[in-house]
Amino acid sequence: MTSAPSPGGTRARVASLLVGLLLVALPAAPVVAAGRTTSPTAAEAAARHRPLPPHVVGDQTVPAYSYADAIRESVWVQTRADTDRDGVPDRVAVDLVRPREAATAGVRVPVIMDASPYYLCCGRGNEGERKTYDAAGVIAKAPLFYDNYFVPRGYAFAAVDLAGTARSTGCEDVGGPAEVGSATAVIDWLNGRARAYDDAGRPVGAAWSSGQVGMIGKSWDGSVANGVAATGVSGLATIVPISAISSWYDYMRYQGALVGTDYPGYLHSAVNGRPDEACAQVLARLRADSADETGDYTEFWARRDYRPSADRVRASVFLAHGLNDLNVTTNQFARWWQELAEQGVPRKLWLHQAGHQDPFDVRRAEWVAALHRWFDYWLQGLRNGVMDEPRVDLETAPGTWTTQRDWPAPGTRDVRVALGSGDGVTGTLGGRGARPGQEQAYVDESLSEDELVAAPNTATSGRLVFLSGALPSALRIAGSPSVRLRIRVDRPTTELTARLVDYGTAERIQLTGSGGVRTLDTESCWGASTAVDDACYRDTEEDIAVSDHAVLTRGWLDAAHHRSLRFTTPLRPDRWYTVTVPLNGYDAVVPAGHVLGLVLGQSDPGFTETADRDATVRVDLGRSTLVLPITGRVGLPAVDVAPPVVTAPTDPSASRTPRDTRQMP
Repeated sequence: MTSAPSPGGTRARVASLLVGLLLVALPAAPVVAAGRTTSPTAAEAAARHRPLPPHVVGDQTVPAYSYADAIRESVWVQTRADTDRDGVPDRVAVDLVRPREAATAGVRVPVIMDASPYYLCCGRGNEGERKTYDAAGVIAKAPLFYDNYFVPRGYAFAAVDLAGTARSTGCEDVGGPAEVGSATAVIDWLNGRARAYDDAGRPVGAAWSSGQVGMIGKSWDGSVANGVAATGVSGLATIVPISAISSWYDYMRYQGALVGTDYPGYLHSAVNGRPDEACAQVLARLRADSADETGDYTEFWARRDYRPSADRVRASVFLAHGLNDLNVTTNQFARWWQELAEQGVPRKLWLHQAGHQDPFDVRRAEWVAALHRWFDYWLQGLRNGVMDEPRVDLETAPGTWTTQRDWPAPGTRDVRVALGSGDGVTGTLGGRGARPGQEQAYVDESLSEDELVAAPNTATSGRLVFLSGALPSALRIAGSPSVRLRIRVDRPTTELTARLVDYGTAERIQLTGSGGVRTLDTESCWGASTAVDDACYRDTEEDIAVSDHAVLTRGWLDAAHHRSLRFTTPLRPDRWYTVTVPLNGYDAVVPAGHVLGLVLGQSDPGFTETADRDATVRVDLGRSTLVLPITGRVGLPAVDVAPPVVTAPTDPSASRTPRDTRQMP
C-alpha cells in the first residue's frame, strides 16, 4: 500500500501550483508569474485594494454575466503533427463560449476544456448530446452543462474536437501522442505559445484568456486529460478525469488477455471524421503495432501509458470513478491514484457504486457544487478551503456516502488468506488452509460469469470455488486484491480468471443494461439557457434491487505472460509455476452474516477474446493464497467446511449469448 506524501510536501506542491492563478479585476499593472506577464489573481487584487470583478463574491464565483450574450466562436489551433501526411500541420477545431462583459471590461478568464472525439459522431452525456451550429457555422449548442453553468460565473468553455474527429484535420491515433498533442496545443494557444486561425484563415489570438486551464471529461475525454497532464504542459492547472483511462494497454488488454481483437482500429473507425483514405496509413499502423497476435506490452502501448509520467504532472487532479465500472475498469483510477500520491500531486477522489457513469447522474447537486468549488480554487485562485476537506468521497452502499482522509482508508493492510480443500467440491477461505502438495484441478469450459459464480456448493468442472465462513461482523475491503497461485497447465498458455463474490441478500446497484442508473421523466436545470442550448437534463436515480449475490471485483491473466507483460513464456506441462492474478481495485463493506467467495475460471467470453481454450489447470492449494486488503482488524473466520450458499437459478442460454466484448470508452 502506498504511503501518503508528507503534509509539508503536499502544501508546498499546492502553493507552487497556485502561483499564477489568473483573474483580472479591472485593468491593472501586470505582474510576472510562471515566466509570463499576467494580471493579478483575485487575492492579489484584493490585497492591492483593487475592486474584484462582479463574478467574485467572497470566496466563490457567482452568475454575473449573460449566457445568451456570450461570445461564441470557433478557431482552429495548429498542432505540431501532420498525422495524415498531407504536408500541412494538423489543426484542431475549438468551439468557445466566453462571457462578453468580461471581455469588454478587460477581465481575463480561465478556461474549462473538454477535449473529445465524440462531439459529432456519438454524443456526450446521458442524453447523447452533440454539438450544433448556426447557419454561419458558429457553435450554437455545446453538450453538457459546463458552459451553461460556468460561463456566467466568469469562465470560458472550450469544446475541442480531437485530431481526426468532427471538424478537425489529421487522424485519430487512439490515446497516442497525436491525440494528446492535439489537446496540448490548445493549452499552448491559450497561453500564447501556439497559433490558431478562424474559418477564413486569419490568425486569432487568446488575449482574453488568463492562461489557466482546467480539463474535464468522462471516459475517452477524461483519458485525454490524463494524457495531457502527463506531459507537464504549462498552463494546465487542474484536471477532472471521470471514469477515465490511465493506461490504454490495461483498457484493451487484461494482463496479456485481449479484451477484443482489432480494438484500436475499431475505436479509430468509430470516431474518424476524415475520408477513409486520408487516414489509411494511421489505421494500418494501429492494427500492426498493437500486437494482437501476442498481447504483449510493446512500445506502442508504452506511448499510451500515462502512469510512468506521473512525475511530470503539474496539475491538481480530481478523479471520479464507478466502483462497478465494467467498461473502464477500476484499476485505471487505482493505479493512477497511487502514482499521483507517490509524486505528492494535490488530488481528490469520488467513488460511487454505479458503473460507467458520470457523478452528475449519480449525485447531481453535490457533484456540481464540488466541481464549482474545485474550479474556483484552482482556476480563479479563491481560497475556499476545498483542499482542507477530506480527500475522498465514497459511496459505501446505494445512497450512503461518507468521507475519508485518503484511499485506501488509513489502517488498510494486506492480509494473506489461505485456500482450503473443504469438502472436495467447494473449498474454503480462511483458517489453516490446505497442506502444500494438496491439489485440485479444473478445466476450461468457457463459462459465463453467471455460471461461474452461481450455486457455489454445486460441483462444476469448469471452476474452483472457495468460501469463507459467515462473517461475524462487517468486513471492509479497500484496495487491490490479488491471487497468488501455484499451478501446472497442460497447454502452453490459458487465460486465468479470478472473482471475489459477496454471497448474501442485500440491496445493490443493478448494472445490467442501465449501468446502475435509471433516467426519470422529470428534469432539473444547471445554469443558464438559450433557445437552442438549455441547461436542463433528465433527472436520474440509482437502479437498486435486492439480489442474493454480487461479484465485487475481477482479475485476468494470460498465463504465458506470468513473467512479464512484454513477452510470453510458454508453459511446460511437466512444470509447476507461481503466477499472480491481480484483481481490480475495489472498496466494499461485506455485511455481517454474508459469505465471501473466491471463484477461479479460465476463458471468459463475456469479457475477453481468446483462442487458447480447453486447458486443464492443477492448483497446489497449500502454496496458493488470496491477498486481501482489509481495513481495520476484522478478518475472515477460520473454517474447515464451506457453508451452504443458495443463489437464484441462472439462464445459461441467455448468459452465453455471443457479444462484442469491445466497448466505446
